[in-house]
Amino acid sequence: MSTTTTETGAPELKRVMGPRLLLLFIVGDILGAGVYAVTGEMALEVGGVVWVPFLVAFFVATLTAYSYLELVTKYPQAAGAALYTHKAFGLHFVTFLVAFAVVCSGITSASTSSNLLATNLLTGLDGIGIDVSQGDTAITVTAMLFMLLLAVINLRGVGESVKFNVVLTLIEMLALAIVIVIGFVVLARGDGDLGRVVVFESGSQRGLFLAVTVATAIAFFAMVGFEDSVNMVEEVQNPNKIFPRMMLTGLGLAMVIYVLVSISVIAVIPEGEIEAVVADEGKVLLSVVERGAPGLPINTIFPFLTVFAVANTALINMLMASRLLYGLARQDVLPRSLGKVLPGRRTPWAGIAFSTLLALGLIVVVTFYAETTLIAALSGTTALLLLAVFSVVNVACLVLRRDPTPDSAFRAPTWVPVVGAIACLFLVGPWARDSEDWIQYTIAGGLIAVGVVLWALTWLTNRGVRAKKTGFRDIEHLEE
Repeated sequence: MSTTTTETGAPELKRVMGPRLLLLFIVGDILGAGVYAVTGEMALEVGGVVWVPFLVAFFVATLTAYSYLELVTKYPQAAGAALYTHKAFGLHFVTFLVAFAVVCSGITSASTSSNLLATNLLTGLDGIGIDVSQGDTAITVTAMLFMLLLAVINLRGVGESVKFNVVLTLIEMLALAIVIVIGFVVLARGDGDLGRVVVFESGSQRGLFLAVTVATAIAFFAMVGFEDSVNMVEEVQNPNKIFPRMMLTGLGLAMVIYVLVSISVIAVIPEGEIEAVVADEGKVLLSVVERGAPGLPINTIFPFLTVFAVANTALINMLMASRLLYGLARQDVLPRSLGKVLPGRRTPWAGIAFSTLLALGLIVVVTFYAETTLIAALSGTTALLLLAVFSVVNVACLVLRRDPTPDSAFRAPTWVPVVGAIACLFLVGPWARDSEDWIQYTIAGGLIAVGVVLWALTWLTNRGVRAKKTGFRDIEHLEE
């Protein structure tokens, strides 16, 4: 039996993903932990029109998705934003910053998910009669134990399984469908006020434009994930034809689900009580289930459905982060020690250990020393990092118009990456955050600083010991 190979003679990845599997992969990656984490914070900022920031975030994400589609069909390798940055600007250090920002976004996202998982797991155990503490210390310890469990799973060697992702995606969609159905049942029986969904009320006393801007920056955490699908391009059948349609469809489905969930939240949680619900961090959707269907046992099951949803997100994030760290070390732009592989298992144990230590440190520092909640701080930092990366990708899309484009490649209208870059940069600014949320800049800057220090150490070692330059050797295979 013959094996298809690349131009270099290496075997190609098997193209196992058709349109349905790709669509489920994209939808599952977008849904994840985001809607559980941010809906309440958004409602505090804009009141009943919480669905509006979701629509704006969807618009900005779609603009960037168009740029990704043009680039991934033009350069069908699985290296993502780092590849496009390198081809556009040819600056090794800038490419490294983009790649390391993506690593950091995975770590902050996984840390957010671990805290959300811990909150819902302890609530679920309490709901079935197991007496457990639900204070900050208990949640933090549980979140840290979960991060260690992820590290153990990664060390044993977990590859990307499309079928497993399908199962978890269906669980995620079931949980959100429960919230949506309960919300509309409450409205149907006259216990909810649909008129509230057009009422703007800002808890921060901002005007409509600034309040929606802040809420959109929060909402963006729930819209990310679609960009991960570019790493599957070499495993998709006929990607130039399938990829654009499925990515845009996946984004549209996620947007519809988010809007319906936000309407359910406003319909079920009485006016004036949203602040108290949000204060009980990570339980807004659970509160919808408990209040909307108090006589049904579904409220004891729902926390565990949430656990499955966010666990999948965290596992994908940490797999991505450790894999990219391994790739950067193999490219000789990070210390080679981070590229060490566990004998037998052939898993990147050094990258796994390093990313896990960063995540554990973030959980402890933000929980006990920051003036904001862990979920708000780290979900916002994830969005901040990715908005910066998306700005670069949109600009790269314009710059790379200088290269010839295959006839079969997708091409975005010129205005799309222009508006996309401007919108992403606008949402990066301090006007898109509350003053207490400016800690996001500190966290993001601190993580990037760690990467820069490691780059500098690698540069000094390469120059002084190995007498060679520091730069990417084979950017097209960064994540292999």
